[in-house]
Amino acid sequence: MGSFSPVHWLIVIVIVLLVFGPGRLAGVGKGLGEGIRQFKKGINEDATPEDDKANSPKTQLSEKKDEA
Repeated sequence: MGSFSPVHWLIVIVIVLLVFGPGRLAGVGKGLGEGIRQFKKGINEDATPEDDKANSPKTQLSEKKDEA
């Protein structure tokens, strides 16, 4: 029981195409890509809290009080 050979992978791909069809597989790929993109976007938003602090409402309110 070794690893899969390229012939085994080809057989698996053919069976998956027969069961799901190319249209449905394209939709699954698109959904997966959008999910990964949203995940990366969420990670990047959480990774930069300094930018959020600079644009927070408290900072803007204190700047307006100083101007008045």
